Amino acid sequence: MTVVGIVIVSHSKQLALGVQELAAQMVQGKISLAVAAGVDDPTNPLGTDPIQVYQAISSVFSEDGVIVLMDLGSALMSAEMALEFLLPAQRDKIYLCDAPLVEGAIAATVAASTGKNIQEVLREAQGSLLAKSHQLNLIAHPLHNDSNSIDGTVPPEELRIQIKNRLGLHARPAAQFVATACRFEAKIQVQNLTRNTEAVRGDSINQVATLGVRQGHELLITARGRDAREAITALQSLIIHNFGEQDPVLELPTHPISPLPDNPGQFTGIAASPGIAIAPVVHYQLAPVSITEYHIENVEIEWQRLQHAIQRAKQEITMLLSHASVQIGDAEAAIFDAHLLFLADPVMLDAVRRYIIEDRLNAEAAWQAVVEEVTNSYRQLEDAYLKERVDDVVDVGRRVLRILSGNLPTELHISEPSIVVGTDLTPSDTAKLDPSKVLGICMTAGSATSHSAIIARTLGIPAVVGVDSQVLTVENGTVIALDGEGGKVWIEPEGSVLTALETKRQIWQTNQAEARNKAHQPATTRDGQRIHVFANIGSVADAKAAVGYGAEGVGLLRTEFLYLEQIKPPTEEEQLQVYQDIAQILGERPLIIRTLDVGGDKQIPYLGSTLKETNPFLGVRGIRFCLEHPYLLKTQLRAILRASANHHIKIMWPMISTLTELRAAKSILNQSMAELKKDGVEFDAKLPVGVMIETPAAVAIADHLAKEVDFFSIGTNDLSQYVMACDRTNPKVANLTDALQPAVLRMIQQTVEAAHAANIWVGLCGEIAAETLVAPILIGLGIDELSTNPQAIAPLKQVISQLTITESQVLARVALNQDSASRVRELVYPIG
Repeated sequence: MTVVGIVIVSHSKQLALGVQELAAQMVQGKISLAVAAGVDDPTNPLGTDPIQVYQAISSVFSEDGVIVLMDLGSALMSAEMALEFLLPAQRDKIYLCDAPLVEGAIAATVAASTGKNIQEVLREAQGSLLAKSHQLNLIAHPLHNDSNSIDGTVPPEELRIQIKNRLGLHARPAAQFVATACRFEAKIQVQNLTRNTEAVRGDSINQVATLGVRQGHELLITARGRDAREAITALQSLIIHNFGEQDPVLELPTHPISPLPDNPGQFTGIAASPGIAIAPVVHYQLAPVSITEYHIENVEIEWQRLQHAIQRAKQEITMLLSHASVQIGDAEAAIFDAHLLFLADPVMLDAVRRYIIEDRLNAEAAWQAVVEEVTNSYRQLEDAYLKERVDDVVDVGRRVLRILSGNLPTELHISEPSIVVGTDLTPSDTAKLDPSKVLGICMTAGSATSHSAIIARTLGIPAVVGVDSQVLTVENGTVIALDGEGGKVWIEPEGSVLTALETKRQIWQTNQAEARNKAHQPATTRDGQRIHVFANIGSVADAKAAVGYGAEGVGLLRTEFLYLEQIKPPTEEEQLQVYQDIAQILGERPLIIRTLDVGGDKQIPYLGSTLKETNPFLGVRGIRFCLEHPYLLKTQLRAILRASANHHIKIMWPMISTLTELRAAKSILNQSMAELKKDGVEFDAKLPVGVMIETPAAVAIADHLAKEVDFFSIGTNDLSQYVMACDRTNPKVANLTDALQPAVLRMIQQTVEAAHAANIWVGLCGEIAAETLVAPILIGLGIDELSTNPQAIAPLKQVISQLTITESQVLARVALNQDSASRVRELVYPIG
């Protein structure tokens, strides 16, 4: 997090201390504030001293910068003289601010507490009088700046294009559209010509999403500005490639299923997620968030309160995104990217700002008013699917209100296998469910296409929604059964119902087994080359799913799931049990366990320092964190080693950038082996060890790394962001982190060549492995093993069986010579 220091320079020590106290109370002492005020003269204490200013600056100095606020006269001269005592490198970090002392100090302190950078804090301080000017009717709209207004005198760049992806501009494609639009300076507007809508701003997630764009609808996109043509080209590429969406459909053979018998305690709802569940009831109810509307005096402070709450909400959603990526995969977790964009929607924020400034509403009431306006705009849409996106708006809206009101987040704690019954589940709550404890979901609201239902299906939790509200009267602990395919629920089902449900469960499992029969066969190209297809998993349940989908092993076990939702690290015994359970499920199949990889977008608060970094992706993450905390790494390694006895387990180090890191990690592994051997504990003494290739540094020294390990696994998600120098969690540049960028493909090629020269194999476990149409390029580059989410295994194996190595190598050579990722995609994705 950015940490900006603040210094208050005044002739009066009492005045400066008062300003310091007032500013500090606004942020509960979270920001470094120093005072340089008065002089050591009892007769005439008013004045300023350059040495005092220098000492104050030194006490709060930060690489992120220091802002110095002054009252008048000699305060400015003293501040300027104080800079002469600093080193040139430090001097460049100091900013003398011309803002008024009291208002500027408060505005700067509040802005700094939200993590704003030095330039943003300066702007807040310099604009601190705007609210007061507005109150005194000196200016009209101090905080409203429609930066997206269109200059009608400049001819726009235009694009008419049809949307072809199956569900149109639902939340995730809308988020990608907005993120792409925000990359450019051009002012972008978009219309739904099919529905004859008005043009809306292309940088507003809610305005774009509420256009009601479905498959087959035609858009008119206009852009004005210096880079308008580039913006139109980027949006055209995004739409042509269906926002990266694929809809592989796994056809299931059908067998007749006898109708289930009626029962007095039977309810019919909407089938939302297939499967049969029988378990006791646990009721779930969202804690109400009540707000009080009142008149405010200081609009600037109220606006900063809201900004602070939004920043906290972003932090929570970012952590949820990390958790969801582990639990359900990056593709489905992208639902929460839209939540982040909602909080940054300029149209919505402008509306909230007007309520605070013009109507003088408190932050809670202003936020709630705008959230209701947005939800009503969704509800008025004719399209049923887009109407359901209102759940995401409500989810985010409640989060901010809860933070404003000072309430802690509510958690659903379930210790025994149960069926959750309630009115509705938010996407946030659904993503945190544990499928081993939550066997089913029964809700009185919702639909089969809501994001909560999508997440439930990904987690493999049967769900029925839209059930009669009488189900809410069922007592906790009552056994119920639900059929997620038929959309039925039984309260205390009779024996005949239980028998029928068990029969249906068996038939369902048989159907799936038949459909995936081919997926259990090896993936071999037409010219006889074997390509191993493994699964990326993050839980014991994932391991079961992977085997069911035909995985030949686990290419990546993300062990972070053991540390999430905990208050302390898992013990050696706890980890051992999980690793043994997964290895037992896999049988003879290999299990590659990645050691703890935290930092970047995977934050675990109780593990400490990663939350305080300015740029976590370039900080102490992956192997760096583990080497700083060797006791954590040794605990994990001992558990993995113990589990390796009689199992096919391999260890993989994340984020390796130097030989020193690799050797240090191997040293701790050797120490762990020696300790276990001394204690007479069995383990695989020849346990294979590999490294993740995720940084350009690792690629550059791949020939040296290959001499010290047994295999490589290329993590294209991180490799892409580091090669392309952009944060993959930042929506404005995330589209640049495409593994099909020619620069990334060349890194993959270089890694493979180094590995094969050393006679070790190379896997790839990034999200790109799930894109079946890209498989020829990856195989043509020489990848030996692909590891992907379990659901993608069957279609991936089918594609591999249709390829030849020679054809794939030709395609890979052509891809390497393209000038952009979009050009590479044109080679493999059909257009039209």
